[in-house]
Amino acid sequence: MGDLARRMTAVASDLMTSEPVLVLTGPRAVGKSTLLRHLAHLHNTTIIDLDAAATLAAARDDPAWITQGPAPVLIDEFQRAPELLQAIKAELNTDLRPGRFVLTGSTTYDSLPRTSQSLTGRAHIGTLWPLSQGEIDGSREQFLERMLADPLSILDLGGSDRTRADYVNRIVRGGYPLALARDDEADRRRWFSSHLRLVLQRDVLDVSRIHQQQELPRLLTRLASQLGSTVNMTAAAQSLGIAQRTAESYAALLDAVHITYRLPAWSRLVGPTVAKKPKVHLYDSGLASHVLRATSDKLLSPDASTGTEIGGLLETFVVSEIHKQASWVNDLVTLGHWRTHDGAEVDLVIERHDGGVIGVEVKAGSIVRADDGRHLKALADKVGRDWVGGVVLHLGAHSWAIDRQRRIVAAPVDRLWTA
Repeated sequence: MGDLARRMTAVASDLMTSEPVLVLTGPRAVGKSTLLRHLAHLHNTTIIDLDAAATLAAARDDPAWITQGPAPVLIDEFQRAPELLQAIKAELNTDLRPGRFVLTGSTTYDSLPRTSQSLTGRAHIGTLWPLSQGEIDGSREQFLERMLADPLSILDLGGSDRTRADYVNRIVRGGYPLALARDDEADRRRWFSSHLRLVLQRDVLDVSRIHQQQELPRLLTRLASQLGSTVNMTAAAQSLGIAQRTAESYAALLDAVHITYRLPAWSRLVGPTVAKKPKVHLYDSGLASHVLRATSDKLLSPDASTGTEIGGLLETFVVSEIHKQASWVNDLVTLGHWRTHDGAEVDLVIERHDGGVIGVEVKAGSIVRADDGRHLKALADKVGRDWVGGVVLHLGAHSWAIDRQRRIVAAPVDRLWTA
C-alpha cells in the first residue's frame, strides 16, 4: 500500500502560515514521518530524524545546531531530545515568524518533563490519528461537518448495503498503514504484536523508567476489556495484584504513548447526578481487537458472549473516527461523554465553540426503534436551546428521523465516511 493522502497534510500546511511552531503527536507508525516527507517536498528541505542514533546524539550535544537552521525546520520523534524545545524557545524569543518549526513525536506533549514544556502558548499542538475510513477508501468524509451544521442532513445520505461482516472487518483491520498493507488477518496480528512490543519496550522509556514493565500489557488488556465503560482503576489494580497508585501511573504511560486515551465526562452538565469519570478507548480499533484477541470469525460468531465485545469495539471505532474528523474541521469542538447515575448515557457529546451540542449514540444492532433515542432526547431537554441534534449510529441499512423536532436521526455507521 502506497502513501495515502492525509487530510492533516493540508491542515499542517495551512497552520504553518500562521503558527511559528506546529507540534503533531500521535501513535507510532500512523504516518507522521510520511506527513513530514510531504512537507519536506513542498518546502524543499530535509527531515531531522531523531530515531537515527547519530542525529540524536548531535541534537543532544548541540541543540542550537538544529534549531538555527533555515525554516521550516522539520524534526521527527522530537520527544527523544526534549532539550531541543528550550533551544526552539530561545529562537522564538528573537523571531516569531510563522512556519519556523514542525515537530512530530510518538508521545504526548503533556507527558514531557514540565521543564521541557517550554513552547506552551507558542505552538499549535495537535494529534495525528491512524488513517480514517475515508482516507483508506479515498473519499472525503463530511459526517462531522454535517452534524455541526444540520443533523437532519445525514438523512440525505440515504441507506446502506453494508453487511455486519463489512463492519467487523473494518474494526479488526484498524487504521495503521503498515497493518492495512497486510491482507491476511494472521499477518496483521503478527504486525500488531511486534508493534505493541516496540512501543511498550521503547517509547515508554522516553517517558519514564519503570521497574515492572511486564505489568503494562496486562493492564492494557484489562483496560481494553472496559472499552466504552468508565474507568474503574480500583478494580483494575485489584485484578492485577498491584497498588492502585501503580495502576494509575502505568495507565498514564499507556496514554502518554498514544495507545489508550480517556474520553472525559462532558463538563457542562457535571453535577451530583452525573458521572464524572472518563471512559477508556484505544486509538485504533485494530490494535484493540488484537489486544482482546477478537478475530473477525470470533466477532461474527453467534456466541452471545461476543455481544459486549463487539459493542465496545464498535464504540471505540466510531469515537475514534469522529476524533479524526474533529482534527481537521474548521470548527473548534470538544468531545466528551454523558452518563447519569440513573442510567441515561450518551456515548459521545460534541460541543461546538459557540456552545452548540450534538449527541452520538452507538448501537451494535441492526434494528433501531424510537426508544433507542431516549437518552439523546433526555440530553436535548437538559441542554435546551443549545441543542443542535443527535444521531444513533447502527449496523442496519436504513436512515430515518427518530424525532424531527429535536433533530435526532438514526443512520448506518458507514454514514461516517460516505461522501
